[in-house]
Amino acid sequence: MMEMIMRYDEIDTQTAQCSVWFPWQQQEGPVAMAKDPLAEAGCYFDELNKLQVLEPDVSQKTSELKEECKEFVDKIGQFQKIVGGLIELVDELAKEAETEKMKAIGARNLLKSVAKQREAQQQQLQALIAEKKMQLESLPLMFGFKSEQQSCLSQGYRIEYEALSRVESEQNEFINQFILQK
Repeated sequence: MMEMIMRYDEIDTQTAQCSVWFPWQQQEGPVAMAKDPLAEAGCYFDELNKLQVLEPDVSQKTSELKEECKEFVDKIGQFQKIVGGLIELVDELAKEAETEKMKAIGARNLLKSVAKQREAQQQQLQALIAEKKMQLESLPLMFGFKSEQQSCLSQGYRIEYEALSRVESEQNEFINQFILQK
């Protein structure tokens, strides 16, 4: 279909003829300088010969902007999905960190209680050693033992003292190994 635009300013009122202008034609003279009354009114024809209120270049820029906005919205949607996944990952890591933190606090509390138990046991053993030493010193005087008999009793207590010292060192070694494992 050929596009033709009728110019009302070119109508010859005496002969009742009007001129037809095709867009690809070059017009010369005063007719070419005449302004389109529809354009002056802000109305334009698009490529489908539909009447448009917007200028063709504004309409084209509007369409381009609409496409760019659609692409932007799509990219924002993708960004939100990525950020959502990242937030979920960080939440999971935070939960795992909190779990490990609670385990570490429990292990630290257990270690403190073991250390306190060890100190209490060490104090008990030292008190027992002091008591046995006093008993050892007072026995020969009480029973009137001679020096040979006193040395036998001292040797017995010395053996007991050494056994208690070994138990103490074994317990200290166990506690140190436990600390190193945690």
